[in-house]
Amino acid sequence: MSDPRLTRLEEALTHQAALTEELNTVVTAQARQIEVMERRIALLMKRAAEVEADQMSGAPLADQKPPHW
Repeated sequence: MSDPRLTRLEEALTHQAALTEELNTVVTAQARQIEVMERRIALLMKRAAEVEADQMSGAPLADQKPPHW
């Protein structure tokens, strides 16, 4: 005969293992998404710097008034 406490512990351990695997899957997917976003941000920053360098009119792009002013 098996001990009911042992059975409950085994069930809890099985649930914990499944939860750990599920969380690992989520964290891995999020890490991939973060890597993609970091590459995109770097590309956008590079493009913005290129545009600012092309439009250099004495004041940095961030300090210039918008065209509608």
